[in-house]
Amino acid sequence: MRQAVMTAPGSIEIRELEKPKPAKGEVLMRVRRIGVCGSDIHVYHGLHPYTSYPVVQGHEVSGTIDELGTGVSPWKVGEKVTFMPQISCGKCYPCRNGMYHICDSLRVMGFQAPGAGQDFFAVEASKVIALPESLSLDAGAMIEPLAVAVHALRRGGGAEGKRVAVVGAGPIGNLVAQAARALGARDTLVMDKSAYRLMLAKECGAGHAADASAVELDGAIRSAFGADRADLILECVGSEATMAQAVAAARKGSTIVVVGVFGKKPVADLGLVQDRELSLVGTLMYRREDYDDAVALASSGKMALDRLVTNRFGFADYLEAYRFIEKAGERAMKVMIDLD
Repeated sequence: MRQAVMTAPGSIEIRELEKPKPAKGEVLMRVRRIGVCGSDIHVYHGLHPYTSYPVVQGHEVSGTIDELGTGVSPWKVGEKVTFMPQISCGKCYPCRNGMYHICDSLRVMGFQAPGAGQDFFAVEASKVIALPESLSLDAGAMIEPLAVAVHALRRGGGAEGKRVAVVGAGPIGNLVAQAARALGARDTLVMDKSAYRLMLAKECGAGHAADASAVELDGAIRSAFGADRADLILECVGSEATMAQAVAAARKGSTIVVVGVFGKKPVADLGLVQDRELSLVGTLMYRREDYDDAVALASSGKMALDRLVTNRFGFADYLEAYRFIEKAGERAMKVMIDLD
């Protein structure tokens, strides 16, 4: 089988290996789609602080079960599936208290552990998630980032009946806004500097879209939602400037969820956080219920997941996919590696 190995920043080699056999308690997945995410690109640039080389990436994945190890049920060969890429210790305080997604020794496939960037991938059956046959393989590979969005909204107390503002219209920001609307948000606003990404957010159902290069977040929120402003703000950029705007624009008693990944330590006005009794909440990954909800949302007809796929590359062109994303910038939303 083929395997894509990132040997160093900017370098991916396609190697030939023997097809693996599933061990006891594992299933062997035939990988059909791999989504490339922003964290993958950080590794490509040598900027991910917790990833060393060589590394096999691939954590946004869909495919079918090819073979079963012993002691695996009720899985069947041919079923369409994805998987949760977290590896937790099961012993630390977070793990013992249901927070395995923030395990003290957390490893993530594709970063600190081998990912599914290959034709066949053996994975623990307990991490496998069934996908409806009606769901496209592209949408199946987006269950992982959609679970990120679902968990972020859960961390913010849910979206139902709320006016939700999303800062950043990249793939995660778009999915957060889509999920908020599908989960019953009263109204949604998406803010970004990219006219293309704002157009796409509107196509995917955002109630309002605001150009961050023309208006401050506070003004955009007041224009969209009125004097009562936003009940929930989700920062999906990961910059000090947008975080400062979120704190400044937050209504008293409201919630800000930090979704974006920060490369530099930001300075935040904690005086405003205190004075306005804001809830400033972090979010990292997801739990099983977030995956289950993501699958339900993806199957509900309320999400436009396939619309986010802007480009696709064959497995042999794995490196070209990364180079394309680097050059295309804002117009590269979800890029798929197609193994069919």
